[in-house]
Amino acid sequence: MFSKKNPGSRDGFDTLVGASTAFEGNIISEGSVRVEGRVKGDLKTSKDVFIGDEAVVEGSIQANNVHLSGRVEGNIHSNGLLRILSTAKLYGDIRIKSFVVDEGALFQGNCSMIDTTEESEKNAVKSSAKKSGRECKKITVLEQVYEEKEREKEKERDKDKDKDKDIKA
Repeated sequence: MFSKKNPGSRDGFDTLVGASTAFEGNIISEGSVRVEGRVKGDLKTSKDVFIGDEAVVEGSIQANNVHLSGRVEGNIHSNGLLRILSTAKLYGDIRIKSFVVDEGALFQGNCSMIDTTEESEKNAVKSSAKKSGRECKKITVLEQVYEEKEREKEKERDKDKDKDKDIKA
């Protein structure tokens, strides 16, 4: 049952906080973490976190995927999927790429979605500017159209002012 051969599956995890265990402090792991007991502190891993039905976490969670069945009082940052199952109670803000909430689950907090395409575009623009040694500004098509309309309005205002001057003279 506690095999390490497949860390992505529910049976293959590196860190287990058992149902009769209360842990106080931060957990930092390179592998998957499963909590069935009580944790008072932050959980941080580059893999997945599983919070069992009777588990209670008082702290923030940062992981690739988070599967929540128990209670969390803290923020969650997931670079992958946040799955809030029907027995879960989440009191805190989430920053996630995608999530699923089952009927009956409780979520009280704010949600911020990670836009991976926007982040990768920003990083590409920044790295391009660094390589060329000059500042670079990303302008969308809508911004270009808006700026062009503003320039046209200014030209019209200038023409109207010139006409007014000619009339007064």
